[in-house]
Amino acid sequence: MNIMDFNVKKLAADAGTFLSRAVQFTEEKLGQAEKTELDAHLENLLSKAECTKIWTEKIMKQTEVLLQPNPNARIEEFVYEKLDRKAPSRINNPELLGQYMIDAGTEFGPGTAYGNALIKCGETQKRIGTADRELIQTSALNFLTPLRNFIEGDYKTIAKERKLLQNKRLDLDAAKTRLKKAKAAETRASQLNSARLEGDNIMVNFSYMLNFLHVKWLKSEQELRITQSEFDRQAEITRLLLEGISSTHAHHLRCLNDFVEAQMTYYAQCYQYMLDLQKQLGSFPSNYCNNNQTSVAPAPSASSNVIGSSALSSTSGLVITSPSNLIDLKECSGSRKARVLYDYDAANSSELSLLADEVITVFSVVGMDSDWLMGERGNQKGRVPITYLELLN
Repeated sequence: MNIMDFNVKKLAADAGTFLSRAVQFTEEKLGQAEKTELDAHLENLLSKAECTKIWTEKIMKQTEVLLQPNPNARIEEFVYEKLDRKAPSRINNPELLGQYMIDAGTEFGPGTAYGNALIKCGETQKRIGTADRELIQTSALNFLTPLRNFIEGDYKTIAKERKLLQNKRLDLDAAKTRLKKAKAAETRASQLNSARLEGDNIMVNFSYMLNFLHVKWLKSEQELRITQSEFDRQAEITRLLLEGISSTHAHHLRCLNDFVEAQMTYYAQCYQYMLDLQKQLGSFPSNYCNNNQTSVAPAPSASSNVIGSSALSSTSGLVITSPSNLIDLKECSGSRKARVLYDYDAANSSELSLLADEVITVFSVVGMDSDWLMGERGNQKGRVPITYLELLN
């Protein structure tokens, strides 16, 4: 019975506190009550925390899209994560493409130009798929997990303390309002008590009312001191938590460096794989011409080679070496004949379109990029990529 009485009293007290906060909040919105403003430093910290939370969520979600473009796969991984179970391993797109290429090459015959090229491309795609899997695992561990821990851990604690601070502020302002009203009522009662109102038989005296209002005023003043103390304490707790945002930024910066390093490793591996594949495919036309077979070997554009070589030389230390005949071609002061290895579509009017197996005249021009030569076919002239040519003796 005593427990029930206690619960009822506590429930009534909580309901009264909630009602008081609701009234105070409503009056503030209507401009009928004063609001205690937080100090500027605390407001800045709150704004910084909110900004950090918003952008961390956006970066985290977009990184997940980058690493796993398939939305169904992301939903599946999310469900397994919430169930605290490991998601089943699945083959990724490069690995699947590689397997299809290998199967097709085996079907066409490894001894044919096209079949052999498909097998080599498939093996490269599988290696790229493995590198892609390593990128996802490394990025999830070193980048996404720390961001998610902040959103689901640190920021939830900050939001909880911030809400508590808001409630303490409402309690403080409600106490200020009650004290103000008590003071006004006591002043009015004192004025009425000092005035003698004469009637037929009695003289009205408000001394009892005055004493009652004075006690109420003292009680409101004590309540204000308590709520002020609780508000100050909660503001200090919230401030200490918010000052940790700077440490969070420093930690996320280290995680960002890890993510960039993982991406750099991934792209360097992919570039090396494709570079090796290009060299292998580049040997197919001359190898299979004696057998009266034609093979089409895809070659990356010269602009891609330029960008890729400069990027890799500054990151992973990879060095691209041209075949000896092309080096001789660049160093030669006169013009030479060269055979075109692959079809090439000119990107602009300064370049010359090429057809595989045609023979053109090429020569170097002072100041031209090392990956380009000047090509001439009849009265047509323009820049041609050096990797598409084979010097003729």
